[in-house]
Amino acid sequence: MTAFRKSSSGRKAFVIFNYMVLIGAALACLLPIVNILAISFSSSSAVGSGAVRLWPVGFNVDSYKYVLGKPEFITSFLISVKRVLVGVPLNMLLTICIAYPLSKDKAQFKWRSLYVWFFIMTMLFSGGLIPWYMTIKATGLIDSFWALILPGAVPIFNVILLLNFFRSLPKEIEEAAVIDGANVWTALWKIAVPLSAPAIATLVLFCIVTHWNSWFEGLMLMNNPDNYPLQSYLQTVIVNRDMTLATSADWRSMMNISDRTTKAAQVFVATVPVLLVYPFLQKYFAEGIVLGSVKG
Repeated sequence: MTAFRKSSSGRKAFVIFNYMVLIGAALACLLPIVNILAISFSSSSAVGSGAVRLWPVGFNVDSYKYVLGKPEFITSFLISVKRVLVGVPLNMLLTICIAYPLSKDKAQFKWRSLYVWFFIMTMLFSGGLIPWYMTIKATGLIDSFWALILPGAVPIFNVILLLNFFRSLPKEIEEAAVIDGANVWTALWKIAVPLSAPAIATLVLFCIVTHWNSWFEGLMLMNNPDNYPLQSYLQTVIVNRDMTLATSADWRSMMNISDRTTKAAQVFVATVPVLLVYPFLQKYFAEGIVLGSVKG
């Protein structure tokens, strides 16, 4: 605060402008979520009349009871949880095992540049949607859980970030370990990985968000809707009306819920896991990205 008082008027105006822009951006991201939350807790009549803004009108939890009682929602939710629990460790294992050797110089890994350009080219160019689908179909993964995991098992962008982070680590630490008898695997898992905790935590966050929010693969690769992950299921829910509402036996609950309130409840429940995980990894985010972008 003292430094702010001593700054020039131009500096003060710049800081205030930055705060205003950041607060506006934060509100632009937060207010839609608050509105969805308010709709999910409101009565169907209040939502239908457009009376709900940022606070529930006719507060009730019937929409959540209805959503959490739907077998389709629970099944898709568990598939997404399974996808995260299997996909994220596989992503990180492959990312670490690829990034570490590529972080070495040409004296240690002669063909390093060739492999790096090979991976970069896959980021810039792809065979297209049809070859991608035909390849997955030829491997027999269509309509299986592994179709959601294996095609994206190696996130190239994450490899590039971790590669640069490994290169920023002091070489003297690894050289001292080698002198003491450590082999390549010991240097990787006992030295490089612990020192790269900020970058790895950041990439774990990226992988979690990617797996949890992905919906396209489920719609394209799953013939049976029972195999949809949560976001693919929600995509069909948002596009189509929920006809099961009309057949519900609990007519008292039907007075409080509608297609809009149940959709809002499902969308909010789907965001809760990421909202719970994000604060624990946020402290590593800035440090991991900044250090991973600078070559030491």
